[in-house]
Order: sequence, then structure tokens, then C-alpha cells
Amino acid sequence: MSVYSAILHWLYKKYGRLYDWETAKRSCPSGWHLPSDAEWQELVNFVGGEKIAGKKLKATSGWVENGNGTDEYGFSALPSGYCRTNGMFQFVGSFGGWLSSTEENSENVYYRNVGYEQTDIFKYTIAKTTFFSVRCIQD
Repeated sequence: MSVYSAILHWLYKKYGRLYDWETAKRSCPSGWHLPSDAEWQELVNFVGGEKIAGKKLKATSGWVENGNGTDEYGFSALPSGYCRTNGMFQFVGSFGGWLSSTEENSENVYYRNVGYEQTDIFKYTIAKTTFFSVRCIQD
């Protein structure tokens, strides 16, 4: 096994898979789906709003510089970072991002993210070809 393959295996075991948007839409098992941006917003509102949702959804360990959360709802958000189409992984350990099913336009999709320094959860857009984490919700 090459060093690169070993690193990818370690990342997968610790953080799970990362998906581009087209693959993410097909990744949820039967009876589950990739949440829309509106469904993400519903979760954020339920846990107390954008300013505190990140802290409440982050796992209690695994984030750099003690950027852990309280995991009050069992979401256990991990800092898997993301991967560009060129194979470059970025921000592993310090950033977590989760795709939505909602398109901004033909090239971009909405996602939510949390950083190690933040209690907030943020909504942004990113190219559909960027690889992020996925959280499925029950139909």
C-alpha cells in the first residue's frame, strides 16, 4: 500500500467518505435522502440558530485546538475537511462541511460548514465537483 493510499484509508476510517454533489444525491440508502437547504435550516433553527448550532452539533472530540463541541443532539459532526477535484484535501481536522440537495445554479450547490474556532454554522455555496461529507435524513 502506498503512503497516499494509507493516508486515504486512515481518513476514510476516521471521517467517512467525501462525495461530489452528483454522487451525494445517490448516496443515501432507500428511505433516506440528501437534505435540502430548507431542511438544513430547520435543523439549525431547532438547535438554537446559526450562532450556536455549530457548537451543539460538533463531536466532543476530534477537532484541532480543542475546537470540539457539545454534541447535544448526537449529530457528532467531524472535521473531515473537503477535497478538490485535483485530489487535494484541505482543512482535515479543522473544518467540516455537509452538502445539501439544493442548487444555487447549474454549477454550485449550498452546503453548511463549521470550523474548529466557531460555534456558528454557516451556509455557503461551492462547486458541485468539490467533495464534502453527507448526512442523510429519513424520508
